[in-house]
Amino acid sequence: MQFKRQKKNINGILLLDKPLGFSSNQALQKIKWLLKAAKAGHTGTLDPLATGLLPLCFGEATKFAHYLTDADKTYIATMKLGATTTTGDAEGEVLSIHAVNVSRLDFEAACEQFVGEISQTPPMYSALKFEGKALYEYARAGVEIERKARLVTIRSIQVNAFSGDEAVIAVACSKGTYIRTLAEDIGKQLGCGAHLTGLRRTATADYRIEQAITLEQFEAMGDEQRLAALAPPDSAVHYLPAITLDGDAAFYLLQGQAVWCSGAIPPGLLRLYNEQQVFLGLGELQDDGKIAPKRLMQQVNN
Repeated sequence: MQFKRQKKNINGILLLDKPLGFSSNQALQKIKWLLKAAKAGHTGTLDPLATGLLPLCFGEATKFAHYLTDADKTYIATMKLGATTTTGDAEGEVLSIHAVNVSRLDFEAACEQFVGEISQTPPMYSALKFEGKALYEYARAGVEIERKARLVTIRSIQVNAFSGDEAVIAVACSKGTYIRTLAEDIGKQLGCGAHLTGLRRTATADYRIEQAITLEQFEAMGDEQRLAALAPPDSAVHYLPAITLDGDAAFYLLQGQAVWCSGAIPPGLLRLYNEQQVFLGLGELQDDGKIAPKRLMQQVNN
């Protein structure tokens, strides 16, 4: 007789250093299984060939996952100049080879052209969905889907290393930026072509790769250690102003009602806490001066 695995209501965020070769969903499902968690979600896809910071949300923390998905990211990218590939990275077949006669100054100047708001066309080899299927599924079948260009913002590009036909850059960017497309576009700007040979995400919002834990480390932990490794759900939105509500206001807020709060209340979204500093969820200041609930922590209301 096969026993059904008991799932647990676990609330928190694991900062995973995603290993090479795992899709974001494979990494999520592995950690979810280890935690025996009932509910989970990740916060922005990393390709199997990319490594690095992948925040995984569990339980009530999934309510705030989109704030991380929408947040700025930082990557370390390794580029190979002089060759283009079908996929824009080292996995693809070589499309063209060109001589490379580029100095570090030339390369830095080319990178500078892409800082700011730019237009990018998503690559065919991406997880972007079209009619319910990822674009890479069409690409593998030899089908080209028309993609609309979209605006993304490159905050900065720092050249960490440059040698002949190889370069390492640190890119800070908005959500939805494709680093392989950026690498291809830099290569095009230089006239020699380029593709990505390595990619590592080092930051999402205010989370840093130094805070992350590897899959091997997490597997080696006991159950209590694994739970202790989770960051609290409110860490996903800790950049928002925090407001403490008195007992009555906290009670009525959790009933879905807008409430009064004394003192100066900043506009926009707010982190809300009760007098015991338990995180209640998010609220927003209304025109009438009350704080309206926007996203509440369910277990507080039980």
